[in-house]
Amino acid sequence: MSKKSLIGVEEAEKIIAAFPVTVHSETVPLLAAQNRILAADIHSPLAMPEFDKSAMDGYAYISGDASPFYKIIETIAAGTPPRLAVTPGHCAKIMTGAMLPAGADRVVKRECTSEENGVMKIISNDKNLNIRYKGEDLQVGQAVLSKSTLLQAAQIAMLASLGLAEVPTARPPRVGIITTGSELVEPGKPLGPGQIYNSNYYSLAAQLCSLGTDPLAMGRIADNAQATVEAIAAGLDKCEVLILSGGVSVGDFDYVPAAMKKAGLTLHFEKIAVQPGMPTVFGSCGEKIVFGLPGNPVSTFVIFEIFIKPLIMLLMGHPCHPLLLPALLTEAFSRSNGARTSFVPVRYFQGRATVLAYHGSAHLHALSKANALLRVPSGQLSIPAGSTVDVRYL
Repeated sequence: MSKKSLIGVEEAEKIIAAFPVTVHSETVPLLAAQNRILAADIHSPLAMPEFDKSAMDGYAYISGDASPFYKIIETIAAGTPPRLAVTPGHCAKIMTGAMLPAGADRVVKRECTSEENGVMKIISNDKNLNIRYKGEDLQVGQAVLSKSTLLQAAQIAMLASLGLAEVPTARPPRVGIITTGSELVEPGKPLGPGQIYNSNYYSLAAQLCSLGTDPLAMGRIADNAQATVEAIAAGLDKCEVLILSGGVSVGDFDYVPAAMKKAGLTLHFEKIAVQPGMPTVFGSCGEKIVFGLPGNPVSTFVIFEIFIKPLIMLLMGHPCHPLLLPALLTEAFSRSNGARTSFVPVRYFQGRATVLAYHGSAHLHALSKANALLRVPSGQLSIPAGSTVDVRYL
C-alpha cells in the first residue's frame, strides 16, 4: 500500500501504537512529580506509625489497673517524647498522635474522664484501646506504590509521609509545536484582510498541558517550502516529538509532507479515512516523531485526541485508556457520506448525548460546547434517536 493511500482509523492507531518508544526517567522534587508517572517501585523506609501512639486526646494508663483514680505524672504533646513510665495508680495526660509512654497499654479518651488537682478519674466506660500501634499501617520494606502509578495528591501525601523529598518519575517528552500559514496572526494583534487568528497553537498547547507536558513553541512559519524544511530540522534538534499544524493537504502551498521527507523523516502514512482530519501525516527519524496535522482547528483538536495523545502518554510511562461512556442519543444523527470514520462533537450529560450543530472542521464554536466525541464507523450513515452509543469523554 502506498503511504499516500487512505488507511483506516484502526490501521493508523496500530501503526502509532507499534512505534517503539523509550521512557526516560528523572528524579524530581516531590511537588514537581504531581501528574507524572512513577518510574520505580517505592518501598517504605520506615514503619507507619513510627511508634505506638495515642489515637485520642486522653490519659494513658495500665489496662489492668482498676485504681479508683490516677495521679497524672506528665503531659505528653505530639512530637514530645515521654519522660516517665506509667505505674499502677498513675497515668499520663496524652494528646492525639503523641508517643505512648512506657508501661501504658491503653488510652481512655478525655470525654470519659474527669480531672481535678492533678488527678484523673474514669467516669464512663471507654471500650476502645485508642492506640495506633507501630507498623500497623506499613512495615519497613513493605511495597507502597508500584512503578507506572500516576502521582496525584493522595500519592504525593503518601510519599511525603515516608520522608521522601524526591521521587523517580518518567520524564515527559519534549514536544514542540510549529504552526504554518501566511494567514495566521497571534491573538491580541489586529487582523488584516484575509487573515485569521492562530488558534491551533493554543489548542495543541492546552491539550499537551492537560497531560502534564510543557509544550515548546517552535514558532509560526509562512507558506514557504525551504522555511518549512528548516523549521522541521530545527525542531527535531530540540524535541522528541514535533507537531505541525497546517500545510498537509494538496494545495499549492501545502509543503509539510515533502518538507518532512527532505528533513530526513520516514513517512508511515499521509492520509487517514477519518473525518475531520483526513490529511494527517505521521513520520519518524530514529526515535524522533513528527505529526503533520490539517490546519482546520477541529481537525487539529480531534487528531491530537485520537492519535497523538495515546503516543504522548506512552512516552510518559503509561498507556492511554480513553473514558468511554454509554449514552442515550437524544436525536437522530445522519450524514450523506459514510466513507470515513467520523468523530462528532456531542454534549454528554447524565447518560444522554446530544449532537451539536456542527458545520465542519473549522467550526470551533461547536467544539467549544462539546465535552465528548461520538465515533461513527465508516459505512454507517445514520443512528436513530434513542440509540445507546458510546461517547469518548474529553
